This record gives sequence, C-alpha cells and structure tokens, in this order.
Amino acid sequence: MAELVDIRGSQHPGKIRNPLGVIGLSLITLGIYFWVWYYLTNKELAEIGRANNTDELGDSPGTSLLAVTLGAFIIVPPFVSLWNYTKRVEAASRLTGNQPRLEQPLMFVLWVFLGVVAIYLAQDSLNSTLRSQAGG
Repeated sequence: MAELVDIRGSQHPGKIRNPLGVIGLSLITLGIYFWVWYYLTNKELAEIGRANNTDELGDSPGTSLLAVTLGAFIIVPPFVSLWNYTKRVEAASRLTGNQPRLEQPLMFVLWVFLGVVAIYLAQDSLNSTLRSQAGG
C-alpha cells in the first residue's frame, strides 16, 4: 500500500509509492497504470509547486497526460512532456533541499531508451521529495 503524506502548504496529500510496484502494475495492466501514475505524479508535483509559490513544477497534469496518450499520434508531444516531467522532478528535488538523483538530460535519455529504469528512478526521487517536504 502507498503511504500518504501531507504536502506542506496544500490540502492534497502525496503518496509514497513502491517504485517496483509502479513498474509491476504498469506491466500487468499493459501500460494503463503508467498513465494513471503519470497523471497522479504530475498532480503531486503541481501541488508542491503551488505550495512553494512557483509554476516551475507545472500546473496542468491533464495536459501532460494528454501529451503522452493522444499526443503520441503526432509523435513530438510525448517527448516534450517527458522532457518537462524530468525537469519538474529535478526542480522538485531542488526546491525541497534534496540532491537530484540524475541530471535532466540523462533522465530523459533513460525515459526514451530504458523507460522501466526511468520510472523507478523518477518514483524514487519523488518519494524522497515528498518525505523531505513533509518533514520526515
């Protein structure tokens, strides 16, 4: 089960998820859970950004989801969305005083060529970000 943590300065909680659970559910559901996870993590990042009075972490998780689903028909939008997602994950780590796990360009390359590894590292980074901003 995912552990709920309060996002400081927001009414919405964040979830500490097991990175292997995210990968497993994404594989079992043939990628459908990936879309759910992508939307939820973008929403958590946007909430952390609002709590810190910055739009650096995005503001519309629905647009990000739309880019990786229907935008794939145009080919470019998923890559732009993943590039921005890696930037948001790195910025969230920086805003909460954590050291980013990987630099943004390397993380993006992992998304393109080794998506499973990128999911693991992104969720691990988000977990440490949520824990540190919650004070634990």
